[in-house]
Amino acid sequence: MDKLLEMTQKFPMTKYWNDSCSIKELTYAIERGAVGATTNPVIVKGVLEKELDSYRDYIAGLVKDNPTSSEDELAWTVIEKMAADGAKLLLPLFDPKTGTGRISIQTNTKYFNNAEKLVEQAVYFNTLAPNMQVKAPATSAGIKAFEEMTYRGVSINATVSFSATQAIAVGEAVERGLARREAEGLDNSEINPVCTIMVGRLDDWLREVADKKDICVDPCALFYAGIICVKKAYKVYNERGYKTKMLSAAYRTPLQWLEFIGGDMIMTISYKNQVPFNGSDFEIKARMDNEVDPYYIKELRKLPDFVKAYDEMSVEEFDSFGPVVKTLDQFAGGYDDLVKIIRKFMIKY
Repeated sequence: MDKLLEMTQKFPMTKYWNDSCSIKELTYAIERGAVGATTNPVIVKGVLEKELDSYRDYIAGLVKDNPTSSEDELAWTVIEKMAADGAKLLLPLFDPKTGTGRISIQTNTKYFNNAEKLVEQAVYFNTLAPNMQVKAPATSAGIKAFEEMTYRGVSINATVSFSATQAIAVGEAVERGLARREAEGLDNSEINPVCTIMVGRLDDWLREVADKKDICVDPCALFYAGIICVKKAYKVYNERGYKTKMLSAAYRTPLQWLEFIGGDMIMTISYKNQVPFNGSDFEIKARMDNEVDPYYIKELRKLPDFVKAYDEMSVEEFDSFGPVVKTLDQFAGGYDDLVKIIRKFMIKY
């Protein structure tokens, strides 16, 4: 039996999603126990590059039928179609009470500093399919937006998030939105918020910082930073009874999968990682409640950015946090590359 399927059968509370809107990859994942999907601008661009032949006629027709539309307008139409296609594939699994069967579509990265625009786009995306989940960055504007999105009935997925401090702020914002709804007698039972921590990207960033600043840290500890932050945020969520579920993403090693097994949470895993994970001989057992060796936390505290991620960081500091800045830039670049693909259909060189 494939290991991810075995995990979902042994630990049904531990859900896994496909980290892509590729129909081929999503089909593979669903057959092995996946119950959702996530996307971001880099993923969408990558899928379009790999599967362009499948979309060539659609994009050409879109350009022909909308001769005065801008390249950005057409790009977003393509993004919405790819998300809607994934939503359709997941619809048979959809349970609005549990959030099973949702696909996440990401708001415009360039709105990272504008709560009003994030909310406006999220509310619109929420109409694209009944099983749509909406991603927005956990920036200072994003935290403000999450409360309003939740109040307006959107199931959010906080992204560009790398820290326990961001995750806790997201959980608090969602609770404020839910409380406003409850005060007005609105039903909260079909709102399924999640908060992502991009574990591998935090590890990558801290490794980069250690190298640049010549800080000597046990290299083994640098594989645990993201895991440590997820486990802390997960514990806080459970202690405080937050409705938001933790979601781990951006895997670099099997450790970042194995350490979360048994948790009442979600993992979003790329096809690139699913295949070797499924073919592995790792023992599928609960590890979520296992404490990480305190020695690793002590080692990581040598890095000020880990202290921010694990201990304390104000909402205002989120916007200048290293991995946030780097990832926003990458996501914006991924969107720009996607627009270039659309442009080639519009302009005949």
